[in-house]
Amino acid sequence: MPYATDRFSRLTIALHWFMLLLIVAVYASMELRGAFPKGGEGRAFMQVAHFSLGLSVLALVVVRIVARFAGNTPDIVPTPPAWQALLAKVVHLALYAMMVALPIVGWLILSAKGKPIPFFAFSLPPLIGENATLAKSLKEVHEAVATIGYGLIAVHAVAAIYHHRFMRDNTMLRMMPKRG
Repeated sequence: MPYATDRFSRLTIALHWFMLLLIVAVYASMELRGAFPKGGEGRAFMQVAHFSLGLSVLALVVVRIVARFAGNTPDIVPTPPAWQALLAKVVHLALYAMMVALPIVGWLILSAKGKPIPFFAFSLPPLIGENATLAKSLKEVHEAVATIGYGLIAVHAVAAIYHHRFMRDNTMLRMMPKRG
């Protein structure tokens, strides 16, 4: 039975929550690599996990964008002020841009370093030739965008909770699976 127009599609909801878990795993794998000594198997595993999970985000964000445009976008009830709606669109656009840009820049970094690009049991082709200077610059961009990502994710989550608890609108309910 399809969802009513008060919620996003089942596919969009499932992708949203699965991608949250995936993004947490991407960030965790990079943060936890420091717990392992350089050159060790644990650190190498965390790096491969980071690359593979990050590229999974890229693959799924494409599916998510298609699902988002093909499916319904339920109205927020009651309708928020125009400035809040605009701010929400800007934050969503920034989150989508981050989910596309970070994996591509990561792929470019490995390509420029001349390293293999692991995607689970596969190795992907490089996007560009070796260039150590470019690799260093891209790494700085990657790290800066990832740091901004923490803030974007926090703003997104706090806004959803604020709308649910204080505005008492259906913002968060639109992205929750239907029960019963």
